[in-house]
Amino acid sequence: MLVKTLTFKGGVHPPDNKRFSENAGITVAPLPEKVYLFLDNHAGVTAKPLVKEGDKVKTGQKIAEAGGFISADLHSSITGTVESIEKNYHPTLQKPRDAIVIKREPEEEWQYLEPAKSYKDFEKDQLVKRIKDAGIVGLGGAMFPTNVKLSPPEDKKINLLIINGAECEPYLTIDYRMMLEFSGEIVKGTLAIKRALDIENIVIAIENNKPEAIKKMKEACRGTGIKIEALKTKYPQGAEKQLIYAISKRKVPSGGLPMDVGAVVQNVGTAYAIYEAVEKGKPLVERGLSITGEGIYKPINVIARIGTMANELIDIAGGLKEEEVDRVIFGGPMMGIAVPRTNIPIIKGTSGITIMSKEATRATERETMPCIRCGSCVDACPMFLLPFQLNLYADNRLYDKAVEEGLLDCIECGSCSYACPANIDLVKSFKLAKKVYKAMKGGAKR
Repeated sequence: MLVKTLTFKGGVHPPDNKRFSENAGITVAPLPEKVYLFLDNHAGVTAKPLVKEGDKVKTGQKIAEAGGFISADLHSSITGTVESIEKNYHPTLQKPRDAIVIKREPEEEWQYLEPAKSYKDFEKDQLVKRIKDAGIVGLGGAMFPTNVKLSPPEDKKINLLIINGAECEPYLTIDYRMMLEFSGEIVKGTLAIKRALDIENIVIAIENNKPEAIKKMKEACRGTGIKIEALKTKYPQGAEKQLIYAISKRKVPSGGLPMDVGAVVQNVGTAYAIYEAVEKGKPLVERGLSITGEGIYKPINVIARIGTMANELIDIAGGLKEEEVDRVIFGGPMMGIAVPRTNIPIIKGTSGITIMSKEATRATERETMPCIRCGSCVDACPMFLLPFQLNLYADNRLYDKAVEEGLLDCIECGSCSYACPANIDLVKSFKLAKKVYKAMKGGAKR
């Protein structure tokens, strides 16, 4: 019997390349000698440091506090001494940003959040506060503060919670492994979110190329009322707006948020972090990620402390195949960011490090040709935009016109670039156009 799978209009089907690490069980990385903890380890306002050079800190101790409503607390990921607050290359912002540098001491000492108890023993507001105090942000990559998502305005009535287990980004497998190995914990974290939102309608959404994860999560959800929905394997199936539409057929309006249609989306890794914060009292000081791709010897899935250098994790994965490596990407090849070197620290939003070989990138590199308006980008765009038209406006610096035609609705998924037979890097054009437009508007306000 055919099983119906849910999806959305548009999208593309790049090779998933999950084979490199999907069978690699999750390991725990050795404690790093130093960590570099950015004050921008979340979306929104930069956190304010609470420590200075020479201070002794414990693992889990708060070392920076949220700088505003959309911001997040930061905790030490090791026990040691603060060496400095210095600038380092930020893998998402792609420029130097302040980071607290901590040198590890031999003995680890934890500072836990109190009390640690079952989610059932917390009131709704207490759960939201615990999530805020733990510094939890969206671990799918966006790093939006989770407590803010769980505190909708009074006029936004939430009646749908979606736990995102799609993991549609090629290469990455950490969410898949977590669903296999920590299914019970993910369900407890999901139930904690349910209690915080005070709703009943909960769906865990998983792409149908992960049958073992679907089976495991169904077993863990038995008797909880949580539904498991199989999604069609397609990129970007895990993007919030596309996921909401696939599950509920609700359309988030242009410029709107999921809460505008009564929905909240959280990543499976975020649900696990909430479980640990509530029932173990652990702030967010570590996360799971995939170290994968053709360019390393032994792809792995690993739990590592926030602030660990990428090159240390790459060494655990057997090191680089130096002669074969073309690029190192924080994240996956579609929405991830290529970095100029490997001595860059991981952040709360680092879901993986993908090392692509020259052969793999050569397969997608073709000579750029003029646009012939074939419409391939339009068919691929999951946001119903006209990418070729936006690109024309961007090239001619008609930024206001591009915005009128939906530039700011672009989710930068890269589907248009992947589908373009002329090999035009459309998404790069749109990212630049957004930056210029926002800079122009910022200057106008001043």
